[in-house]
Amino acid sequence: MRTLLTDARLKAGLTQSEVASQLGRPQSFVSKYESGERRLDVVEFLEVCASVKTNAVAILQQVELVRTQ
Repeated sequence: MRTLLTDARLKAGLTQSEVASQLGRPQSFVSKYESGERRLDVVEFLEVCASVKTNAVAILQQVELVRTQ
């Protein structure tokens, strides 16, 4: 999931700092969930998806596809 969120951020043309600013968090927050050092709870996941303009359901469907292969 972290790779999908990172890819979505890059596709949106946003830096970690820009996403963090939208979320009202430090840049390290984005760095930590993208590197796997920190997990996101459901609300945080939805907020991140909104900030990078990606569909949360589509991300979860992709995770499920990978998980079941």
